[in-house]
Amino acid sequence: MATAPDHRPWRGVLVATALPLNDDLSVDYDRFAAHCAWLVENGCDGVVPNGSLGEYQVLTSEERAKVVETAVAAIGGARVMPGVAAYGSAEARRWAEQARDAGCASVMLLPPNAYRADERSVLAHYEEVAKAGVPIVAYNNPIDTKVDLVPELLAKLHGEGYVHAVKEFSGDVRRAYRLAELAPTLDLLIGADDVLLELAVAGAKGWVAGYPNALPGASVELYRAAVAGDLDTAGKLYRQLHPLLRWDSKVEFVQAIKLSMDIVGRHGGPVRPPRVPLLPEQEAAVREATERAVAAGLA
Repeated sequence: MATAPDHRPWRGVLVATALPLNDDLSVDYDRFAAHCAWLVENGCDGVVPNGSLGEYQVLTSEERAKVVETAVAAIGGARVMPGVAAYGSAEARRWAEQARDAGCASVMLLPPNAYRADERSVLAHYEEVAKAGVPIVAYNNPIDTKVDLVPELLAKLHGEGYVHAVKEFSGDVRRAYRLAELAPTLDLLIGADDVLLELAVAGAKGWVAGYPNALPGASVELYRAAVAGDLDTAGKLYRQLHPLLRWDSKVEFVQAIKLSMDIVGRHGGPVRPPRVPLLPEQEAAVREATERAVAAGLA
């Protein structure tokens, strides 16, 4: 059975960072560094750059590498867990090696997703990337990748020593308990924000989160209270924030985060260009919920 390192840098609140862009859509590295530092100053444990919803797909190789290096320089490699996904396992391994050499203490890896990979392909993919020698957090996002890392498969990946944790985005809370039975030393990280409280109660060890980009203090307080079993505090915050955490489309969720960042005045410039703008009624709902959070002192 695989054992995790004594220090587990993927635990706590790690922010799937919005990436500030200049008007010409080049990366604003200075603003990104400042944003990473601001997140840590406001209680977040680390950042997850080059995430799955666009950054690694649209950045040049030079930009992708510099994003990682910028985050490490801003807050230290132990706090940076970059996404290293790629269409091929050889390229994903190279990105894991780049993260390792930049000083990162862990990486996050999607399964193969250019096609519906079977179990054999998934095992081979993680085996290859694990050769980089940096701890891997698997990312299960069957909604978008169409490849489901079910508990039985994750237990195999963990048993072989390929992964130490999983960001679970299926939204199925029952999987937390099945994973605890099959792989008790595999850390479960919350990936679907609108089941945060449920997964925290089920024993999650971390949260890879989007909304701390706009509301870090309230998000951290919610997570800490939930994992500590302070359900009075957690329940109140959860009810206040859940309208912002609850989205059927991940693309719309990202646009909601960006709108909330605008409202609270965080990034001061464009982040990633919207691919699917919010509908007017959705934008109105985000504005109302964010303004309520600001009024309640959560921003």
